[in-house]
Amino acid sequence: MVYFKAFVVGGLICSFVQIFLDKTKLMPGRVMVLLVIGGVLLGALGIYEPFLRWAGCGASVPLSGFGYNLSKGVMEAVNDEGFIGLFKGGLKAAAAGTSAALIFSYLAAIIFQPKMKK
Repeated sequence: MVYFKAFVVGGLICSFVQIFLDKTKLMPGRVMVLLVIGGVLLGALGIYEPFLRWAGCGASVPLSGFGYNLSKGVMEAVNDEGFIGLFKGGLKAAAAGTSAALIFSYLAAIIFQPKMKK
């Protein structure tokens, strides 16, 4: 049941984003930034944490989950280390996910040898 809930929630988030992309003239990069900012704002308001506990990976995998993770890392680092936590917290909290994305995209580029379109 946990997998089903995560699949449905993640699918709904992605479906809403796709509808948003189709109905507006916003570029995909700007929509991605809006998702990250939305996750930060919902995390700051205390809404994303209960939603994340309920939805599991369906809420943590989309970019809104990345934004929440950044904001949570910054808040924890500011509480622990003070002002310097503003700069260290987000990087520390998101380091594993960002590193994994870079490593796996590099490996995919090596395996599949992408070429520029002509």
